[in-house]
Amino acid sequence: MGEHHVIISADSHCGADLREYKGYLETKFHNDFDEWADAIEADQVRMDELFAGLEKSPRNVGIGGDPELDADRNFSSSRRLREQEEDGVVATVLFPNTTPPFAPPAASPFEAPPYSDDFEKRWAGLKAHNRWLADFVSEAPERRAGVAQIFLGDVEASVAEVEWAADQGLRGGILVPGAPPDSPFEPLYSPTYEPIWAAAADFEMPLNHHSGGATPDFGSYFPASLAVFMIEVTWWSQRALWHLMFSGVFERNQNLQFVNTETGTAWLPDTLEKLDSFYERMKYGKYGSETIFGGMAVEKLSLKPSEYWQRQCHIGASFLRPTEVELCKEIGTDKIMWGSDYPHTEGSYPYTREHLRLTFADFPEEDTTKILTDNAARLYKFDVESLKPLAESICPTKAEVATPIDYAEIAEDAKGCPGMNPLNQVQQV
Repeated sequence: MGEHHVIISADSHCGADLREYKGYLETKFHNDFDEWADAIEADQVRMDELFAGLEKSPRNVGIGGDPELDADRNFSSSRRLREQEEDGVVATVLFPNTTPPFAPPAASPFEAPPYSDDFEKRWAGLKAHNRWLADFVSEAPERRAGVAQIFLGDVEASVAEVEWAADQGLRGGILVPGAPPDSPFEPLYSPTYEPIWAAAADFEMPLNHHSGGATPDFGSYFPASLAVFMIEVTWWSQRALWHLMFSGVFERNQNLQFVNTETGTAWLPDTLEKLDSFYERMKYGKYGSETIFGGMAVEKLSLKPSEYWQRQCHIGASFLRPTEVELCKEIGTDKIMWGSDYPHTEGSYPYTREHLRLTFADFPEEDTTKILTDNAARLYKFDVESLKPLAESICPTKAEVATPIDYAEIAEDAKGCPGMNPLNQVQQV
């Protein structure tokens, strides 16, 4: 065993510069793309003018758009590699971050973008991101696992995209979009999507569901709508777990792997206990309402929800809080993956070393290694042995991570990360 950890972030973000996406679109979309890009740039100017002079706003904390503070970190390969190395991170899983072609602008700074009814263009934009991503990953393939996007509005094409992504080596798997009640798409428990789940299982592509991608439109009821977004954003992503479980997706596709990323960890034990309780009452009750309403759904399920979770599910625990680390033992330290959330301002960059010490100093080294390295490497197929030489020169040593650090030693500008803010060291629900 080496002296250094091999730090793999299971949560980082990337995307092309706005105009760069044009080269990844079919030529028939180019004129429409130029018009769309002009409108998006005008909307960004409008946002900047609206928030001019406001220190705390969605424009500079990474909510509702591509924040200015991220700059070219989304798409500059050399800058990302340099900054990640300075931060002690050797490899990353790449979720999307920038606005893909033909995504409509938000009606106001406090609303989610409306759904476009032009499915052909919307899907073309998502595929453009995937093709840009394949090129971006190819610049450091052993260090990047790209997560490809699909489109719930076209199941057949999404199945083909899963195969394409697998062929391109996008081993981060598939980003599962949210389908909140105000979306034009069927919910994730619809049987319509079974070909997508089956294709992901066949090609060993994990399903990833990331916080923020499943919320409904909270409206322009400033400032309450922003507060409600923050309170509920993780729950809207967590619900995908029981949608897939109780619709039998895990039962029918037993090697399919599913990841909830950046949705917290503390919610999971109580949620699994509650889901098990529903399962038991639905399946074995005789006359209760749970059996009447849920009995038919669970009669073909061979496992309890907690058992499906242990067999097929994982947590992408971005900026894991010190108070949550003991929960890892209850959840299972072989099921949790750490993430830095680079380049978001709420992420641990550029204070990842301090964050890791704050969280893992008193945690067993073997379990720390699972969370920082082994679990992500196994799921996303990173070659740890090939990463070790670089890790030995850039990643923190195991002794360093095991050295306690006091909050007084944490820089003030690092405390925007939930994993380093003492006010956030409470059990999250």
